[in-house]
Amino acid sequence: MYAGDLYLYSPMKPALELVSLARAMIADAFGKHDPELAQFEMPVTQYAAVLAELKPKFIHHPECKRLLPQILAALGCAPTQTYFDVPRMRTSTSDNFLTTGIAYAFHPHRDTWYSAPMCQINWWLPVFRLAPDNAMAFHPMYFSKGLRNSSNTYNYQRWNQEARYNAAEQIGTDTRVQPKALEAVQMEPDVRVAPPPGGIIVFSGAQLHSSVPNTSGRTRFSIDFRTVNGLDALSLSGAPNVDSACTGSTMHDYLRCSDLAHLPDSTLELYQAGPPQAALLRA
Repeated sequence: MYAGDLYLYSPMKPALELVSLARAMIADAFGKHDPELAQFEMPVTQYAAVLAELKPKFIHHPECKRLLPQILAALGCAPTQTYFDVPRMRTSTSDNFLTTGIAYAFHPHRDTWYSAPMCQINWWLPVFRLAPDNAMAFHPMYFSKGLRNSSNTYNYQRWNQEARYNAAEQIGTDTRVQPKALEAVQMEPDVRVAPPPGGIIVFSGAQLHSSVPNTSGRTRFSIDFRTVNGLDALSLSGAPNVDSACTGSTMHDYLRCSDLAHLPDSTLELYQAGPPQAALLRA
């Protein structure tokens, strides 16, 4: 994955349990509405309000901290060296119903533009069945090719203080400053992977990816979370930094699978100012 490979895993018991938890919470939140079609039956402000209540409940549900270590252990991750962050529930509505704020449609980006470490690994799984026109797209030709971007304007700690908690207010236009490419991105050819519910796509946080414009007529619900290996983090291993110049660090968010401990202070200090690996910027 540090060389740009994508991995795909079939559904397993703890991943299916996580999907079942998400489905139950989604059904409860939307009540009489079919969650995948609710956007056609609700005003956009009401829809955003439902997501604003649902998503934090899922993030902080105690079952998530039980199931994520089980998923990682089932795929061979060492519990004493694998650190995870809490899972996020994402939504991608169809036909541009809501593409800002709480249902942000991601432009082409690397997570490493958002203060993520170069050793970050991303885990992504759908809650309901996917289609090519409501999936996620990868742009692997850029894995080793830098893009001019505004990551130098992004600081994770500042984002948490100023922008993270007003997502539900960003309807129509999203005024929050986020790192973006400052040059045209060649969007095709792309790679779209559509695992069944509970199947998992695993990829480097340095992989350029984006939300596919959803024209499927159904809202996509997905779950993602991230991991770092403690030894890789300490040794500064990971994908090459071809263009990330952000500041701040997400490393305080990670919890060890074996006991939910944070990364050691000696490791956290390496990343506090931003990625320790200097960007290999183009001339």
